[in-house]
Parts: sequence; C-alpha cells; structure tokens
Amino acid sequence: MSSTVMPTLEPMFLPGVEANPQPSSYLNLIERARANGQENWQIWNLFAFAPEMTIHMGRFTHAVMHEPGPISPALRELIATYTSSLNHCEFCMRSHAAVTSHLTDEATVAAVVRDLDTAPITDAEKSLLRFTRKVTMDSANITGEDTASLRAQGWDDAAIYYAITVTALFNFYNRWVSSSGVHAVSHEGHKIHGAMIAERGYVRV
Repeated sequence: MSSTVMPTLEPMFLPGVEANPQPSSYLNLIERARANGQENWQIWNLFAFAPEMTIHMGRFTHAVMHEPGPISPALRELIATYTSSLNHCEFCMRSHAAVTSHLTDEATVAAVVRDLDTAPITDAEKSLLRFTRKVTMDSANITGEDTASLRAQGWDDAAIYYAITVTALFNFYNRWVSSSGVHAVSHEGHKIHGAMIAERGYVRV
C-alpha cells in the first residue's frame, strides 16, 4: 500500500513557541495531524501556545468572518484575501483564497489578487476593496469623504464597519503570522481546510 508523504515545513522563527503547544483544541489538531501523517498548520502552534488568550481571538474571528452580517461571508473572505495579498502574507493569502474560492470561484479570487481594476466583480465591490486597501496602506489619511463615497455606491455604515473590522483583523493576522515564521502549506492542504472553514467557520471544538 502506498502512502502520501506530506511536505515538511521549515521551522517557525520561534522554536520556543512551536515546541510548546498547551492543552487546547489546537493541541488536539496538532496531535491528530501528526498521528495521521498530515500537514501541521503552524498557526495552530501560535494559538496553542497561549490558549487562554487566543481562545478569544478564535471566537472573535468566527463572529467577524462567519456569522450573519451586512456583507456576505464570501466578500468578507475576499477582503481577507486581498488584505493579505497587499501585506505579502503568503499563508493568510493562500488560506483565505481557498475559503473564498469555495464560496465563489477560484478564477475570480485570482483575478482580484492579480488586478482589482479588471477583476470580474461589481463596481461596488471594487470600491469596497479599494477602501480596504486604504485602510491597510494609508489609514491615517482616511476621511469622511471615503465613507461618503462608499455610501454613494450603496454600502451602509454597518457594511463599512464590517469591512474595516475584517481588514483590521487581517492586518493583525498578517503581521502575527509573517513575523512568527508561519509557512504556507500545500495547495491541497489549503483547499481542504478552506472548504472546512467555509462550511463550519473558525471555532475549534
């Protein structure tokens, strides 16, 4: 019987964190992956290192990204993907591109990352993503004119609030992940977990 050998990731930049997961649902994920010869997502090690703290992050992420809101989960995931691409965070970009692709289609997601202006999404969606780009790259210079322009495109304040929150959350995640040395997994690994997240959300039981 042949078996698939999963690729080994380079170590994180924080070996003291990677080697010390604490009892938690994330430690369970790490141990299950090891036992089954599957890829270990190093972000699990970040969550497992201080689970009394990160449990709140997981719940917050689930609420922001998955629970009912004024913009669809697909668009929230696209914002996360686009933000991560701007920050050159390969792990987050690939992870959330996989979730978005499960909710929409892979070609559209790739087109947004490649060139927002020519991507096959609505003008209103492009305006919201351009705004999230400014939140990421130039938040100090956002003014009331920016939000007024979004309202003219049909976005209400609740939608803008969610867009800002998703963008801010992934600016945090991008920096947390990249600075800790979390590496992207295989395309198939991202695809499998992307489908799980799209369907179940982010709470780990």
